[in-house]
Amino acid sequence: MYHIVPCCILYGRGADVAAVFLTFIDFGAHLLLRTIIFDFDGIIVDSEPIIMKLTHEMAAQEGWAVSEEEYYRDYLALDDRGIVEHLFTSHGRAVDHARVDQLVNWKSRAYGNIIENGLPTLPGAVDFVRQAAKTWPLAIASGSARSEIEHLLGKLGLRDYFRIIASADDCQRSKPDPEVYLKALAGMNTLPVFQESPLLASECLAIEDAPGGLDAAHAAGIRCMGLAHSRATENLAHADWAFQGFKEVDLSAIAREFEH
Repeated sequence: MYHIVPCCILYGRGADVAAVFLTFIDFGAHLLLRTIIFDFDGIIVDSEPIIMKLTHEMAAQEGWAVSEEEYYRDYLALDDRGIVEHLFTSHGRAVDHARVDQLVNWKSRAYGNIIENGLPTLPGAVDFVRQAAKTWPLAIASGSARSEIEHLLGKLGLRDYFRIIASADDCQRSKPDPEVYLKALAGMNTLPVFQESPLLASECLAIEDAPGGLDAAHAAGIRCMGLAHSRATENLAHADWAFQGFKEVDLSAIAREFEH
């Protein structure tokens, strides 16, 4: 027995706006790519060097040091609170929650001042987002604050391309916990496009730059593409697909791998 189910939504902008459901005949063996979920820092904006610098400064306030290798190995996928808590535990200190709050607030203010006029994007990111949005609804699953994400997307003219943003504000636990991906999936399922046929984790593609982000996506049941923006490709070996950057990605070929 077969049945018809929705595949994807196609939409444009301005005079070309259109919403079109594509359908396919499902014989029970097909999985389709129906949504793409992006990490933010190190995927869309080139923010990781700035966050690393601020992490060094927070550590120095406590008399600690964090090397560049340590940052990219141990801190890359963490949200602000996760970064500060890891600073405490990795330096043999019990987590002082009041001091954690102070440092998180300090970092938020410092980062807000730095990004006031926007940040550079990673090569190919803007074009990739615009092209992907012509075929799939897009979401973000990030450990950054929602205000930071929306501000930077606005500066890039990309805010309207993302239907759902799941951020640190929505989560109790940082990546590599899957919570932020599960929140993004739940958010997508509130959209009209998924009301008749709810979106499954197996129908999503995540895009990440950090091993911990890959772990978070996989723990949520989502296949993941790793981009070597922040870590070498060999550090992304457990990704389902790994590339140096967006310009190498053949998204149509990846989508076809969801069809069987």
